[in-house]
Amino acid sequence: MSKHSGTGVPFFKMHGSGNDFVLIDNRTLRLPQAAMSEWAARVCPRGFGIGADGLIFLQDAPERQDVDYVWHFYNGDGSRAEMCGNGSRCAARLAARLGLAGSSHVFGTDAGPIHAEVNEAEERVKVELTPPLDLALGARLDVNGQSLDVHFVNTGVPHAVTVCDDVAAVDVMQLGRALREHEHFAPAGANVNFIQVRDKARLYLRTYERGVEAETFACGTGAAASAYVAHQLGLVGTEVELTTSGGEVLQISIENGTVFLQGKAVMTYQGEMYPESMGLTPVE
Repeated sequence: MSKHSGTGVPFFKMHGSGNDFVLIDNRTLRLPQAAMSEWAARVCPRGFGIGADGLIFLQDAPERQDVDYVWHFYNGDGSRAEMCGNGSRCAARLAARLGLAGSSHVFGTDAGPIHAEVNEAEERVKVELTPPLDLALGARLDVNGQSLDVHFVNTGVPHAVTVCDDVAAVDVMQLGRALREHEHFAPAGANVNFIQVRDKARLYLRTYERGVEAETFACGTGAAASAYVAHQLGLVGTEVELTTSGGEVLQISIENGTVFLQGKAVMTYQGEMYPESMGLTPVE
């Protein structure tokens, strides 16, 4: 096997409930923010890149910011996202391993500071998400020839939530895309969550993610939005377990209007990528 001629860039591959990410320590790479979107669009495709739902850069916090570090988060299509629940758990665990922060810490996102508690022994991370905003229940929308009750809340990013009798029967790609692009959510669009109530403490969840433009195995902010909306509708209590389409369980707790997300953040592997093989200019 011939040795690659390019300079390798270290990366980590992690997932939270099957929602997978490539993470880069930008303290050493020093990639300028202007180039990050293109990197995400080239690194995340599963055929020609590494394959991931998103790309996360971790770096030291700017002076006068009261956080331990900051992240730059990009969806697989290169769009920048304000927040990602599962990504935040992966970022927090990696930051603790890299010495960027302790097991209990705060990091900066476009949606605001995120508080994290890392349990390294159990590979679990609990994050306190930004307060839910813009709750709107019971919008009646015409979508693909049917009329649906659709609810909305922003849990760091915008989420639509609709309650179904059987989530397994939903055509998430077709209906999710139609709702994601519906004029009711223009111009930014929204992530779309389909939930089924099992009982007062458990939900089934399937999510169509904006930016990925497909169903993902899990979505942390979507789980938070779904549990919060279901609680506001009186369908569940303040402690909710959500079974994702990936089969894993995310735990949501609602305390005084604040939403906490807890689940595993799994380190699957680390390695070196060769940017030029993906059409990217190597960093000097």
